[in-house]
Amino acid sequence: MVNWTEMHDCYGDVDRVPALLEQVEREDDAEAWEELGYRLVLEHDLVFPASFASLPRLVCLASRSARARGLAGTILRCAAGHHGCDDLLANCANEISEFRELLDRHLQSRPVDYLATFLASLAAMEEYHWSAVLGDFTDDFYQLACPHCAVEVTIAIGGHGRYSAIRDWNLGDVDRRDLRPALPEALSGTGRWMYETAVRDGRGALADGITHLFGKAECPQCASVFDVADEYTSANRPVLR
Repeated sequence: MVNWTEMHDCYGDVDRVPALLEQVEREDDAEAWEELGYRLVLEHDLVFPASFASLPRLVCLASRSARARGLAGTILRCAAGHHGCDDLLANCANEISEFRELLDRHLQSRPVDYLATFLASLAAMEEYHWSAVLGDFTDDFYQLACPHCAVEVTIAIGGHGRYSAIRDWNLGDVDRRDLRPALPEALSGTGRWMYETAVRDGRGALADGITHLFGKAECPQCASVFDVADEYTSANRPVLR
């Protein structure tokens, strides 16, 4: 049982969120959902005790409410931030597992909000770094340091090309080197889940982008070859405490 007297929202209130939850549980009230959203997730992706305390009830609503599904997903995608509520997040482990299964069923319906659902699924797997930056590979860029010479390398995956380069703010991306995509059968862990899910759901462009994201890049400066996803994960994956 949640002690709402200890669960403040972004305004410091402890009574408004439970009242709003009761309201949206009774009826799909657009104004109530809007207020609930900005009380639970502040701009700059800040979340609060009331955000995590609301997750179980949002998950219960998520199978029949796109707003509940979207808000629960947004809260999870913010979970890697400095919110001081790790104990509350841990207490939601069962609901997060249930939510992940619900999201997977929704992905299989090939919805219009496919990418948002895909990103929420990654957050439910605690892959917050990918949840924060993964796009649809029409215009994706990743900045990372070469693990051998430390020069900043731009990784491009999209309609403009699939390459590593040195970014020059006057000349653009120079000394481009083609990426070397991973073989699908060589993928493992999160990369394999991402690829197989995209293929299952008929998202060819997403699946192709994932093979490049989990493939290899050549550093334009020292010509060393490194794993793109491994280096990005090492530099950006948050440490949860």
